Amino acid sequence: MPVIVLVGAQWGDEGKGKATDLLGDRLDYVVKFNGGNNAGHTVVIKGEKYALHLLPSGILTPGVTPVIGNGVVVDLAVLFQEIDGLEARGIDTSRLRISANAHVIPSYNRSLDKVSERYLGARRIGTTGRGIGPTYADKMNRMGVRIQDLFDESILRQKVEAALSFKNQVLSKIYNRQAVKPEDVVKELLSYVDRLRPYVGDTALELSEALDAGKVVLCEAGQATLLDVDHGTYPFVTSSNATAGGACTGSGIPPTRIDRVVAVLKAFTSRVGEGPFPTELHDKFGDYLREVGHEYGTTTGRPRRIGWLDLVIGRYAQRINGVTDFALTKLDNYDGLDEIPVCVAYDVNGVRHDEMPINQTDFHHAIPIFETLPGWKQDISGCRTFEDLPKDAQHFVEFVEQRLGARVSIVGVGPGREAVIERHSVLGDA
Repeated sequence: MPVIVLVGAQWGDEGKGKATDLLGDRLDYVVKFNGGNNAGHTVVIKGEKYALHLLPSGILTPGVTPVIGNGVVVDLAVLFQEIDGLEARGIDTSRLRISANAHVIPSYNRSLDKVSERYLGARRIGTTGRGIGPTYADKMNRMGVRIQDLFDESILRQKVEAALSFKNQVLSKIYNRQAVKPEDVVKELLSYVDRLRPYVGDTALELSEALDAGKVVLCEAGQATLLDVDHGTYPFVTSSNATAGGACTGSGIPPTRIDRVVAVLKAFTSRVGEGPFPTELHDKFGDYLREVGHEYGTTTGRPRRIGWLDLVIGRYAQRINGVTDFALTKLDNYDGLDEIPVCVAYDVNGVRHDEMPINQTDFHHAIPIFETLPGWKQDISGCRTFEDLPKDAQHFVEFVEQRLGARVSIVGVGPGREAVIERHSVLGDA
Protein backbone atom coordinates (compact mmCIF):
# COMPACT_ATOMS: atom_id res chain seq x y z
CA MET A 1 0.00 0.00 0.00
CA PRO A 2 1.11 3.60 -0.53
CA VAL A 3 3.60 5.66 1.38
CA ILE A 4 3.00 9.39 0.95
CA VAL A 5 5.74 11.84 1.88
CA LEU A 6 4.54 15.31 2.88
CA VAL A 7 7.09 18.13 2.77
CA GLY A 8 7.15 21.91 2.88
CA ALA A 9 8.05 23.64 -0.39
CA GLN A 10 9.33 26.91 1.10
CA TRP A 11 10.92 27.88 4.44
CA GLY A 12 8.27 26.20 6.59
CA ASP A 13 4.91 27.27 8.03
CA GLU A 14 3.14 26.35 4.79
CA GLY A 15 0.29 24.46 6.46
CA LYS A 16 1.57 20.86 6.48
CA GLY A 17 -0.51 20.07 9.54
CA LYS A 18 -3.70 20.97 7.70
CA ALA A 19 -2.72 18.81 4.73
CA THR A 20 -2.10 15.86 7.04
CA ASP A 21 -5.40 16.49 8.77
CA LEU A 22 -7.23 16.55 5.43
CA LEU A 23 -5.92 13.09 4.59
CA GLY A 24 -6.34 11.85 8.15
CA ASP A 25 -9.32 9.53 7.78
CA ARG A 26 -7.59 7.76 4.86
CA LEU A 27 -4.33 7.18 6.75
CA ASP A 28 -3.28 4.48 9.18
CA TYR A 29 0.10 5.86 10.27
CA VAL A 30 1.61 9.35 10.34
CA VAL A 31 5.39 9.43 10.85
CA LYS A 32 7.42 12.46 11.85
CA PHE A 33 10.86 11.77 10.40
CA ASN A 34 13.08 14.78 11.16
CA GLY A 35 13.55 17.79 13.40
CA GLY A 36 12.37 18.29 16.94
CA ASN A 37 10.37 20.89 18.81
CA ASN A 38 12.01 23.71 16.85
CA ALA A 39 8.99 23.95 14.56
CA GLY A 40 5.30 23.29 14.81
CA HIS A 41 2.04 22.59 13.08
CA THR A 42 -1.17 24.44 13.81
CA VAL A 43 -4.37 22.52 13.06
CA VAL A 44 -7.90 23.93 13.46
CA ILE A 45 -10.68 21.40 14.08
CA LYS A 46 -14.24 22.63 14.63
CA GLY A 47 -12.92 26.01 15.70
CA GLU A 48 -10.46 24.46 18.14
CA LYS A 49 -6.81 25.32 17.51
CA TYR A 50 -4.12 22.73 18.26
CA ALA A 51 -0.46 23.74 18.19
CA LEU A 52 1.84 20.73 17.86
CA HIS A 53 5.61 21.06 18.18
CA LEU A 54 7.00 17.57 18.57
CA LEU A 55 4.08 15.21 18.09
CA PRO A 56 3.00 14.20 14.56
CA SER A 57 -0.22 15.95 13.55
CA GLY A 58 -1.81 12.55 12.95
CA ILE A 59 -2.23 12.29 16.70
CA LEU A 60 -5.39 14.40 16.34
CA THR A 61 -7.12 11.84 14.09
CA PRO A 62 -8.84 8.89 15.79
CA GLY A 63 -7.61 5.56 14.46
CA VAL A 64 -4.30 6.90 13.16
CA THR A 65 -1.07 5.68 14.77
CA PRO A 66 1.37 8.59 15.17
CA VAL A 67 5.07 7.70 15.05
CA ILE A 68 8.14 9.68 16.10
CA GLY A 69 10.81 8.23 13.84
CA ASN A 70 14.48 7.61 14.43
CA GLY A 71 15.42 10.82 12.60
CA VAL A 72 13.74 13.04 15.21
CA VAL A 73 15.49 14.56 18.23
CA VAL A 74 13.26 14.46 21.31
CA ASP A 75 13.00 16.88 24.21
CA LEU A 76 11.28 14.62 26.73
CA ALA A 77 9.93 17.48 28.83
CA VAL A 78 8.26 18.98 25.77
CA LEU A 79 6.98 15.58 24.66
CA PHE A 80 5.10 14.99 27.89
CA GLN A 81 3.90 18.58 28.12
CA GLU A 82 2.29 18.12 24.71
CA ILE A 83 0.84 14.74 25.65
CA ASP A 84 -0.61 16.15 28.88
CA GLY A 85 -2.05 19.16 27.04
CA LEU A 86 -3.80 16.98 24.47
CA GLU A 87 -5.07 14.51 27.05
CA ALA A 88 -6.56 17.42 29.02
CA ARG A 89 -8.53 18.34 25.90
CA GLY A 90 -9.83 14.82 25.41
CA ILE A 91 -7.33 13.64 22.75
CA ASP A 92 -6.22 10.02 23.10
CA THR A 93 -2.42 9.79 22.85
CA SER A 94 -2.02 6.14 23.78
CA ARG A 95 -1.39 5.09 20.16
CA LEU A 96 1.86 7.08 19.98
CA ARG A 97 4.95 5.12 18.98
CA ILE A 98 8.54 6.36 19.42
CA SER A 99 11.62 4.89 17.80
CA ALA A 100 14.15 3.48 20.24
CA ASN A 101 16.81 4.93 17.93
CA ALA A 102 15.60 8.55 18.13
CA HIS A 103 18.04 10.85 19.92
CA VAL A 104 17.27 12.71 23.14
CA ILE A 105 17.94 16.43 23.63
CA PRO A 106 19.84 16.69 26.94
CA SER A 107 19.68 19.90 28.97
CA TYR A 108 23.32 20.74 28.24
CA ASN A 109 22.59 20.99 24.51
CA ARG A 110 19.83 23.51 25.13
CA SER A 111 22.30 25.58 27.15
CA LEU A 112 24.96 25.36 24.44
CA ASP A 113 22.49 26.29 21.71
CA LYS A 114 21.36 29.46 23.45
CA VAL A 115 24.76 30.69 24.53
CA SER A 116 26.46 29.98 21.19
CA GLU A 117 23.75 31.85 19.26
CA ARG A 118 24.18 34.88 21.53
CA TYR A 119 27.94 34.65 21.08
CA LEU A 120 27.60 34.84 17.29
CA GLY A 121 25.90 38.23 17.50
CA ALA A 122 25.31 39.65 14.03
CA ARG A 123 26.39 36.34 12.47
CA ARG A 124 23.68 34.39 14.26
CA ILE A 125 21.73 31.76 12.34
CA GLY A 126 18.37 32.45 14.00
CA THR A 127 17.91 29.12 15.79
CA THR A 128 15.13 28.59 18.31
CA GLY A 129 17.67 27.79 21.04
CA ARG A 130 16.06 24.44 21.82
CA GLY A 131 19.18 22.30 21.51
CA ILE A 132 18.31 20.81 18.12
CA GLY A 133 21.57 21.62 16.31
CA PRO A 134 23.93 20.50 19.10
CA THR A 135 21.98 17.24 19.43
CA TYR A 136 22.28 16.47 15.73
CA ALA A 137 25.98 17.38 15.99
CA ASP A 138 26.33 14.85 18.82
CA LYS A 139 24.61 12.27 16.62
CA MET A 140 27.10 12.82 13.79
CA ASN A 141 30.00 12.85 16.26
CA ARG A 142 28.79 9.52 17.70
CA MET A 143 28.36 10.93 21.18
CA GLY A 144 24.59 11.25 21.27
CA VAL A 145 22.09 9.86 23.76
CA ARG A 146 19.32 7.72 22.25
CA ILE A 147 15.90 6.85 23.64
CA GLN A 148 17.01 3.25 24.17
CA ASP A 149 19.93 4.39 26.35
CA LEU A 150 17.51 5.55 29.04
CA PHE A 151 16.64 1.92 29.72
CA ASP A 152 20.23 1.05 30.65
CA GLU A 153 21.46 3.38 33.38
CA SER A 154 25.06 2.30 33.05
CA ILE A 155 25.21 3.11 29.33
CA LEU A 156 23.32 6.36 29.86
CA ARG A 157 25.76 7.50 32.52
CA GLN A 158 28.78 6.62 30.36
CA LYS A 159 27.40 8.58 27.41
CA VAL A 160 26.50 11.67 29.45
CA GLU A 161 29.89 11.72 31.19
CA ALA A 162 31.71 11.34 27.85
CA ALA A 163 29.73 14.19 26.29
CA LEU A 164 30.20 16.52 29.26
CA SER A 165 33.93 15.89 29.50
CA PHE A 166 34.16 18.06 26.37
CA LYS A 167 31.05 20.23 26.60
CA ASN A 168 31.79 21.44 30.12
CA GLN A 169 35.13 22.75 28.87
CA VAL A 170 33.28 24.74 26.21
CA LEU A 171 30.65 26.03 28.63
CA SER A 172 33.09 27.09 31.32
CA LYS A 173 36.23 28.15 29.43
CA ILE A 174 34.74 29.69 26.29
CA TYR A 175 31.34 30.94 27.39
CA ASN A 176 32.09 31.47 31.10
CA ARG A 177 29.09 29.38 32.15
CA GLN A 178 28.80 26.96 35.04
CA ALA A 179 29.74 23.35 34.28
CA VAL A 180 26.91 20.81 34.19
CA LYS A 181 26.97 17.89 36.63
CA PRO A 182 26.56 14.52 34.86
CA GLU A 183 24.50 13.13 37.73
CA ASP A 184 21.94 15.93 37.34
CA VAL A 185 21.46 15.13 33.66
CA VAL A 186 21.20 11.39 34.29
CA LYS A 187 18.68 11.92 37.08
CA GLU A 188 16.50 14.12 34.89
CA LEU A 189 16.51 11.69 31.96
CA LEU A 190 15.82 8.65 34.15
CA SER A 191 12.78 10.41 35.62
CA TYR A 192 10.98 9.87 32.28
CA VAL A 193 11.71 6.15 31.91
CA ASP A 194 8.55 4.62 33.38
CA ARG A 195 6.25 6.90 31.46
CA LEU A 196 8.24 6.60 28.26
CA ARG A 197 8.49 2.82 28.15
CA PRO A 198 5.03 1.95 26.71
CA TYR A 199 5.58 4.19 23.68
CA VAL A 200 9.00 2.90 22.60
CA GLY A 201 9.70 0.22 20.03
CA ASP A 202 11.28 -0.82 16.74
CA THR A 203 9.20 1.55 14.66
CA ALA A 204 10.96 0.73 11.38
CA LEU A 205 9.90 -2.90 11.79
CA GLU A 206 6.38 -1.90 12.82
CA LEU A 207 6.00 0.32 9.74
CA SER A 208 7.31 -2.42 7.44
CA GLU A 209 4.80 -4.88 8.85
CA ALA A 210 2.02 -2.31 8.54
CA LEU A 211 2.82 -1.72 4.86
CA ASP A 212 2.90 -5.47 4.22
CA ALA A 213 -0.56 -5.62 5.81
CA GLY A 214 -1.91 -3.01 3.37
CA LYS A 215 -1.85 0.03 5.66
CA VAL A 216 -1.41 3.60 4.37
CA VAL A 217 1.51 5.55 5.81
CA LEU A 218 2.20 9.28 5.58
CA CYS A 219 5.68 10.58 6.39
CA GLU A 220 5.47 14.16 7.63
CA ALA A 221 8.46 16.51 7.47
CA GLY A 222 9.28 19.14 10.02
CA GLN A 223 10.59 22.44 8.61
CA ALA A 224 10.80 22.56 4.79
CA THR A 225 12.85 22.24 1.60
CA LEU A 226 14.69 25.57 1.87
CA LEU A 227 15.66 24.67 5.45
CA ASP A 228 17.10 21.26 4.56
CA VAL A 229 20.71 21.02 5.77
CA ASP A 230 21.89 19.77 2.36
CA HIS A 231 19.49 21.40 -0.08
CA GLY A 232 18.38 24.53 1.75
CA THR A 233 19.73 28.08 1.89
CA TYR A 234 22.80 27.04 3.87
CA PRO A 235 23.92 28.08 6.47
CA PHE A 236 20.48 29.49 7.33
CA VAL A 237 18.97 26.04 7.60
CA THR A 238 17.89 23.48 10.14
CA SER A 239 20.11 20.57 11.24
CA SER A 240 18.30 17.72 9.51
CA ASN A 241 16.99 16.60 6.13
CA ALA A 242 13.52 18.04 5.67
CA THR A 243 13.22 16.95 2.04
CA ALA A 244 11.64 13.75 0.72
CA GLY A 245 14.90 11.79 0.91
CA GLY A 246 14.97 12.39 4.65
CA ALA A 247 11.77 10.38 4.99
CA CYS A 248 13.69 7.20 4.28
CA THR A 249 16.62 7.77 6.60
CA GLY A 250 14.42 9.27 9.32
CA SER A 251 11.82 6.50 9.40
CA GLY A 252 13.47 3.31 8.16
CA ILE A 253 11.04 3.09 5.21
CA PRO A 254 12.94 2.26 1.99
CA PRO A 255 12.57 4.52 -1.08
CA THR A 256 10.97 1.74 -3.11
CA ARG A 257 7.89 1.99 -0.86
CA ILE A 258 7.18 5.66 -1.63
CA ASP A 259 4.31 6.31 -4.06
CA ARG A 260 3.54 10.01 -3.71
CA VAL A 261 5.36 13.16 -2.63
CA VAL A 262 3.04 16.01 -1.65
CA ALA A 263 4.60 19.45 -1.20
CA VAL A 264 2.74 22.16 0.65
CA LEU A 265 3.12 25.61 -0.89
CA LYS A 266 1.67 28.72 0.73
CA ALA A 267 0.10 31.18 -1.72
CA PHE A 268 2.67 33.71 -0.50
CA THR A 269 6.03 33.14 1.19
CA SER A 270 7.24 33.44 4.76
CA ARG A 271 10.30 32.56 6.76
CA VAL A 272 11.52 32.86 10.34
CA GLY A 273 15.10 33.62 11.25
CA GLU A 274 18.00 34.98 9.27
CA GLY A 275 18.99 34.50 5.64
CA PRO A 276 18.26 35.79 2.12
CA PHE A 277 14.64 36.19 1.02
CA PRO A 278 14.28 37.61 -2.53
CA THR A 279 10.55 38.49 -2.45
CA GLU A 280 10.50 39.83 1.12
CA LEU A 281 8.10 42.73 1.70
CA HIS A 282 8.71 45.69 4.00
CA ASP A 283 5.51 47.55 3.22
CA LYS A 284 1.76 47.56 3.79
CA PHE A 285 1.29 44.39 1.73
CA GLY A 286 3.68 42.45 3.93
CA ASP A 287 1.93 43.75 7.04
CA TYR A 288 -1.47 42.90 5.54
CA LEU A 289 -0.53 39.32 4.66
CA ARG A 290 1.08 38.79 8.07
CA GLU A 291 -2.01 39.92 9.93
CA VAL A 292 -4.68 38.30 7.75
CA GLY A 293 -2.71 35.05 7.76
CA HIS A 294 -1.81 35.19 11.48
CA GLU A 295 1.82 34.71 10.49
CA TYR A 296 3.48 34.29 13.86
CA GLY A 297 5.60 31.28 14.80
CA THR A 298 3.71 28.29 16.25
CA THR A 299 6.68 27.46 18.47
CA THR A 300 8.33 30.85 19.10
CA GLY A 301 5.55 33.41 18.55
CA ARG A 302 8.00 35.42 16.43
CA PRO A 303 6.48 37.50 13.60
CA ARG A 304 7.32 35.84 10.31
CA ARG A 305 9.05 37.63 7.47
CA ILE A 306 6.60 37.88 4.57
CA GLY A 307 7.04 37.97 0.79
CA TRP A 308 5.15 37.38 -2.45
CA LEU A 309 4.86 33.85 -3.83
CA ASP A 310 8.20 32.71 -5.29
CA LEU A 311 7.82 30.10 -8.02
CA VAL A 312 11.58 29.78 -8.48
CA ILE A 313 11.88 28.12 -5.10
CA GLY A 314 8.63 26.26 -5.82
CA ARG A 315 10.18 24.67 -8.92
CA TYR A 316 13.31 23.92 -6.96
CA ALA A 317 11.23 22.11 -4.34
CA GLN A 318 9.47 20.16 -7.07
CA ARG A 319 12.78 19.00 -8.50
CA ILE A 320 14.60 18.19 -5.25
CA ASN A 321 11.66 16.29 -3.75
CA GLY A 322 10.21 14.69 -6.87
CA VAL A 323 6.86 16.28 -6.08
CA THR A 324 3.83 14.55 -7.58
CA ASP A 325 1.22 16.83 -6.01
CA PHE A 326 1.18 20.33 -4.56
CA ALA A 327 -1.14 21.56 -1.83
CA LEU A 328 -1.61 25.32 -2.24
CA THR A 329 -2.64 26.84 1.09
CA LYS A 330 -3.98 30.23 2.25
CA LEU A 331 -5.31 31.26 -1.15
CA ASP A 332 -8.02 33.15 0.74
CA ASN A 333 -5.42 35.53 2.16
CA TYR A 334 -5.47 37.29 -1.21
CA ASP A 335 -9.22 38.00 -1.08
CA GLY A 336 -8.68 41.68 -0.34
CA LEU A 337 -6.12 42.49 -3.03
CA ASP A 338 -6.66 44.03 -6.48
CA GLU A 339 -3.46 42.60 -7.93
CA ILE A 340 -1.12 39.78 -6.96
CA PRO A 341 2.56 39.87 -7.98
CA VAL A 342 4.13 36.42 -8.41
CA CYS A 343 7.88 35.90 -8.73
CA VAL A 344 8.66 33.82 -11.83
CA ALA A 345 12.44 34.36 -12.13
CA TYR A 346 15.38 36.31 -10.68
CA ASP A 347 17.65 38.98 -12.04
CA VAL A 348 21.21 38.48 -10.79
CA ASN A 349 23.60 41.16 -11.99
CA GLY A 350 21.61 41.59 -15.19
CA VAL A 351 21.29 37.86 -15.92
CA ARG A 352 17.87 36.17 -15.77
CA HIS A 353 17.68 33.00 -13.65
CA ASP A 354 14.61 30.81 -14.07
CA GLU A 355 16.05 28.28 -11.62
CA MET A 356 17.74 28.64 -8.25
CA PRO A 357 21.20 30.25 -8.53
CA ILE A 358 23.98 27.78 -7.90
CA ASN A 359 25.70 29.75 -5.17
CA GLN A 360 24.76 31.58 -2.00
CA THR A 361 26.09 34.93 -3.17
CA ASP A 362 23.92 35.03 -6.29
CA PHE A 363 20.83 34.02 -4.31
CA HIS A 364 21.56 36.74 -1.77
CA HIS A 365 21.68 39.34 -4.58
CA ALA A 366 18.71 37.96 -6.56
CA ILE A 367 16.11 40.54 -7.58
CA PRO A 368 12.68 39.02 -8.21
CA ILE A 369 11.09 39.27 -11.65
CA PHE A 370 7.33 39.47 -11.22
CA GLU A 371 4.27 38.72 -13.27
CA THR A 372 1.18 40.41 -11.89
CA LEU A 373 -2.09 38.50 -11.79
CA PRO A 374 -5.54 40.02 -11.18
CA GLY A 375 -7.14 39.60 -7.77
CA TRP A 376 -10.74 38.50 -7.27
CA LYS A 377 -11.90 40.77 -4.44
CA GLN A 378 -14.39 38.35 -2.92
CA ASP A 379 -14.56 35.90 -0.05
CA ILE A 380 -13.61 32.40 -1.21
CA SER A 381 -13.68 30.70 2.20
CA GLY A 382 -16.98 29.00 1.40
CA CYS A 383 -15.81 27.47 -1.89
CA ARG A 384 -15.67 23.68 -1.87
CA THR A 385 -15.07 22.87 -5.53
CA PHE A 386 -12.64 24.39 -8.01
CA GLU A 387 -15.58 25.63 -10.07
CA ASP A 388 -16.88 27.56 -7.03
CA LEU A 389 -13.80 29.79 -7.14
CA PRO A 390 -13.92 33.11 -8.99
CA LYS A 391 -12.38 32.88 -12.47
CA ASP A 392 -9.36 34.95 -11.44
CA ALA A 393 -8.73 32.67 -8.45
CA GLN A 394 -8.95 29.65 -10.77
CA HIS A 395 -6.50 31.36 -13.12
CA PHE A 396 -4.08 31.97 -10.22
CA VAL A 397 -4.09 28.26 -9.32
CA GLU A 398 -3.67 27.19 -12.96
CA PHE A 399 -0.84 29.69 -13.45
CA VAL A 400 0.99 28.33 -10.40
CA GLU A 401 0.41 24.75 -11.53
CA GLN A 402 1.76 25.41 -15.01
CA ARG A 403 4.90 27.14 -13.70
CA LEU A 404 5.63 24.45 -11.11
CA GLY A 405 5.40 21.49 -13.46
CA ALA A 406 3.26 19.38 -11.12
CA ARG A 407 -0.45 19.35 -10.43
CA VAL A 408 -2.03 21.40 -7.65
CA SER A 409 -4.24 18.77 -6.07
CA ILE A 410 -5.32 20.58 -2.90
CA VAL A 411 -6.29 24.23 -2.41
CA GLY A 412 -6.75 25.72 1.05
CA VAL A 413 -9.34 28.51 1.24
CA GLY A 414 -9.61 29.07 5.00
CA PRO A 415 -8.26 28.05 8.40
CA GLY A 416 -10.68 25.25 9.26
CA ARG A 417 -10.47 21.56 8.44
CA GLU A 418 -13.39 21.87 6.05
CA ALA A 419 -12.07 24.91 4.13
CA VAL A 420 -10.35 22.86 1.45
CA ILE A 421 -10.83 22.11 -2.23
CA GLU A 422 -9.53 18.68 -3.25
CA ARG A 423 -9.02 18.80 -7.03
CA HIS A 424 -7.29 15.42 -7.28
CA SER A 425 -6.90 12.62 -4.78
CA VAL A 426 -3.30 12.01 -3.78
CA LEU A 427 -4.33 8.49 -2.76
CA GLY A 428 -6.87 7.44 -5.34
CA ASP A 429 -4.48 6.28 -8.04
CA ALA A 430 -1.44 5.55 -5.85
